Amino acid sequence: MPDSLGGMAPGISALPEFIPSPPINAFHIGPLEIHFYALGYIIGITLAILITRRRWRALGGDPDLVNDIALWVVPAGIIGGRIYFDITTPNDIPHVWYGVFAVWTGGLGIWGGVALAAAVGAWRLHRLGITVGPFANAIAPALLVAQAIGRIGNYFNKELFGKPTTLPWGLEIPYPYRVAGGIPAQDLHFATFQPSFLYELIWDLALAAFLVWLGHHARMKPWSLFALYVAGYSGYRIFEETIRVDSSEHFLGLRLNLFVAIALTVVGVVWFVLAQRRPERPFTVLPASAAGSVEDVKPDQAAAVTADPEDAAADSDGRDGGDDGDQGEPGDQSATRQTAGADDATVATVRSDE
Repeated sequence: MPDSLGGMAPGISALPEFIPSPPINAFHIGPLEIHFYALGYIIGITLAILITRRRWRALGGDPDLVNDIALWVVPAGIIGGRIYFDITTPNDIPHVWYGVFAVWTGGLGIWGGVALAAAVGAWRLHRLGITVGPFANAIAPALLVAQAIGRIGNYFNKELFGKPTTLPWGLEIPYPYRVAGGIPAQDLHFATFQPSFLYELIWDLALAAFLVWLGHHARMKPWSLFALYVAGYSGYRIFEETIRVDSSEHFLGLRLNLFVAIALTVVGVVWFVLAQRRPERPFTVLPASAAGSVEDVKPDQAAAVTADPEDAAADSDGRDGGDDGDQGEPGDQSATRQTAGADDATVATVRSDE
């Protein structure tokens, strides 16, 4: 039988000459419809939380704080991402009354999501009396992992593709999706396109690995890794915006997001340089609440102790991994030190630039 493994021609001849489109973009569990796009982001967010917990513990912070922050920044990220999408690609909004809210159909602008989530997260951290910069460094690689997993959802939605191509990894896009994607009329007769979602997935994971490596092998001050995340991701988007042909708002004949990518790449590079040049100051990674619980405290209630970087590094290397599987990891210049006689709930700080 031609559709069985036994009936396939031997050798490589059975392999497709392109990446086929998935036949479905959702599945049902009883009456509940699960979209792969939403599932990808759920998995990505979960991984981001787990990664950030590990990295935050290595800084001497309470990993449960990450859960608290996630309760605020995840909804903010979804809202910000959808607002950005609605503003920059209004032609892609579904033509139903709830179209502006229909995130399950695709359509989250990453820059809008990160901007609003960062603002809300910074507000929450300040409210807890914790320095924002070190947390931003901890979360930067995790954001890239979440974005990479989320790109798999674009594959199931048959979106985020580039120019026509005959490369063996070209992505097959069915004709109705070519029309719905708003690609130029002269490209509608092509069947396979650049899988820009796949390029971004690979780039995001590579950049995340680089940031982790850099944190282990260089002295990264607060905000530095996050600034490199902004510059690195936006730098890739300059390339991606030059090959994408799907629907987009244009400015001066070019895709609007190309200008956003260029601007943010420059901002990220300048931000990184300034962050690395700032003088070192103590920073706070634990709230001064009793029993290590995460409660609202004012920044001036944080009892900070300044740790010598060399002593702090030695103390960090000897720190226990702790409970619930969140083991501290070396590097990231994340050493902390607690003073003798301080409570278990005292605030741990190290020298930084915040």
